Amino acid sequence: MSVYKEFSIEPPSSPESGDVITNVKDIISSGMWANGAGSLSAYYTSSTQSGSNSAHYLDVYAANPATDSTARPQFSVTYGHYKGSGSIGIKGADGTRASATMYRQLSQTLLGPNEDQFTFAGTGDHIKPAYIYAISVSRQQLREKMDPGNWELHLSASGVLFGLPGTFKVIDDSGATANANVNQGGRVFNIVSGSISAGVGDVNTTATAQPGGGLGLFYPDLGILIFNGPVLDASASLGTITTSNTEGGNLGKFYGALTSSLPPYFSARREEVITSQHYFCRVPNKEFNFSSNPSFATASDGTMTQSTFFKNPKTFITQVGLYNDDSELLAVAKLSKPLLKSYSREAIVKIKLDF
Repeated sequence: MSVYKEFSIEPPSSPESGDVITNVKDIISSGMWANGAGSLSAYYTSSTQSGSNSAHYLDVYAANPATDSTARPQFSVTYGHYKGSGSIGIKGADGTRASATMYRQLSQTLLGPNEDQFTFAGTGDHIKPAYIYAISVSRQQLREKMDPGNWELHLSASGVLFGLPGTFKVIDDSGATANANVNQGGRVFNIVSGSISAGVGDVNTTATAQPGGGLGLFYPDLGILIFNGPVLDASASLGTITTSNTEGGNLGKFYGALTSSLPPYFSARREEVITSQHYFCRVPNKEFNFSSNPSFATASDGTMTQSTFFKNPKTFITQVGLYNDDSELLAVAKLSKPLLKSYSREAIVKIKLDF
C-alpha cells in the first residue's frame, strides 16, 4: 500500500534538522584509463586515424583497435611549431602547416589573450622555445580533470640530460607548490623529473633549476601536458627536424619515445566532484504498520490472516518511492533486504541521489 509522507524541508541556515540535505559535494579519485585502470603499459594506434590525421595528431589506445571493436582513444600526442617548421607548407606553397595549426590551437586554448608562445620555468636558451610536444587526454577518460600529483609518465632516455640511462620518469610539481598558477587553461603546474613513489626529489627535479629551460607545463583541468621541445629533444634524443616546409616526422618520434620506454608506462588518476542530495525517509513507530497485500488481511471483513498481528501488526519495507507535488513517481529506491516494521520499531531510510 502506497502511503505518502511529506519531507520536512528546512533552509540551510535553520538550526532545525530537515529531511532533505542538498548540495553535498564529494571529491572522487579513480583510475583514468580504460575500464578504470590506473596505468597503461601498452600503446596502440589506429591505421585509419593515422592515415588521415597523422600530420596533426596521433590517437593512442589501450587495446588494438584493429582487433578490439570496443577500443577507444585514451590520449593523443602532437607536435607543434610556432612558425610551422617541421611540417609541409609555407606561404605560397602547398601544405597544411600542421605544426603551426597544432601550436596555435594549443596556445589559444591554454594561454591568455596577450600571449602567443609558451613560456617555461628555469634558465637558459629554451624558456620560450619555438616548438613543443603535447599530450591531450581524451575527454571520455578525463571526465572532469586529472588529479594533480597522481600521474607519472615514462619516456625513453637516450640523451644524457638527466643522467638516467634507458628511461626517465616525469611527474608534476604540485606537491611542492603551495599555490598553482591560474590562466586561461585553468591551473598550471610544472612538469619535472621524478616519480610518484619518490616524489619531487630525483635529479634536476625543480623546474627553476632545469638547465636550458623547464621540462614542461601541466594543465590538470584540461588534461593537457605541454613539453618543452628542445629540452625534451636533449633528454630523449628525438632528432627533431625544424626545417621549413619539410615533413620531419616529429610526431612519430615523440610517440616512439613513449613506446620505447621499458616498459611503456603512463599512470594517472582523474578527479571528479560529485554533487549529491540526501533524503531522510523517517518511519515513526505508529506509521506504515499495515499493508493492502492480500496476505496481510482478508478482503471480505479485513480480518488479519495472522492472529499474532492483532494489536501488533508487522510489515516489511522493501522500497521507497520519491514523488513530486503532483504525486508523480520520480524515483524508486529498493532496499537490499526487507526491513521489519512494527509499533515497537522505527526506521530511517536514507536515499542518496548523485548528479
